[in-house]
Formats: sequence, structure tokens, C-alpha cells
Amino acid sequence: MKSGSFRSTQWDPVLLVSQIISLQFCIYFTLGLLVCIANLLAEDNYRLDNIFEYHEIHVSDLGGRLIICAFVTNSFVASLALWCIVRRAKLCLDFSCTFHFFHLLICWWYNSAFPSNMSWWLLNATTATIMCIGGEFLCLKSELKEIPVGYSALNQKSDV
Repeated sequence: MKSGSFRSTQWDPVLLVSQIISLQFCIYFTLGLLVCIANLLAEDNYRLDNIFEYHEIHVSDLGGRLIICAFVTNSFVASLALWCIVRRAKLCLDFSCTFHFFHLLICWWYNSAFPSNMSWWLLNATTATIMCIGGEFLCLKSELKEIPVGYSALNQKSDV
């Protein structure tokens, strides 16, 4: 047994890739639902552009502001996804940066141009921060729970 380590960590690429894919799916699924609701409220047509086109991120009309609200709300949902899928506070920054890196690559490919809109960059920096800090908070609360020892059950058996 190794001394000085609480939890053994071993490189498991299958687990890592499956967690990344699961997290991507969950976050994009809930983002799609939230953007759909935002488009219903703005009485706009739902398009994939609302998620991947960086020109859609603006505050000049109601539709753009609702898309921004959908992204921010989704970052809180993504914190829950980190808590459910990753379960390690230490890895929340890695997974939130990985998600946003893949989102950057997808947006770059979808638009055939590198995102140059400052509001897109601010929104993604904000959502990455919310996702990371929220996920770390939830994971730390779970990791720091007291471990039930069960002294009362041991005392009752010894009394009999």
C-alpha cells in the first residue's frame, strides 16, 4: 500500500474520454433546450446558429439577450453535470476548459472563421468560470461530507 496518498489515481483513458463525451452531450443537450425556450420567448425561429454562430451573441435585441441568458443558465446546469459525471473538484477546471476548447473548435469550424466578437469571448469566459467554480463547490461539498463510521451499530452488537 502506498503511504501518503488518500485516493489512488490511475490513468484510465477510456473513463476520461467517456466522461468528456458525456459532459459534452449533457451540456449541449440542455443548452439546446434553453436556447429553444429563449427562441420561443423571443418569437424567433430556432436555428443551430444560435448555439454555434458567434454573431448571435449580442445585447442589441431581446433574442440576443435571451441567448446570453440561456448560455449563463446552462453554465449552472453544467456545474451540476460536472458534479454528477466527474465527481472530483480537482478535475473541474480541466473538464470545463476542455468543454470550452471543443466549443471554440466547433464554432470555428461552423463559422469557417475564428470567433472575433468580443461579446462571444466574454460570454465564454464567464460561463467557463461559473461552470468551474460551481462544479468545484458541489464536488467539494460531496468530498468533505463526514464518513459514517457506525459506532452505535458496533456498540449494540458488543452489548448482546
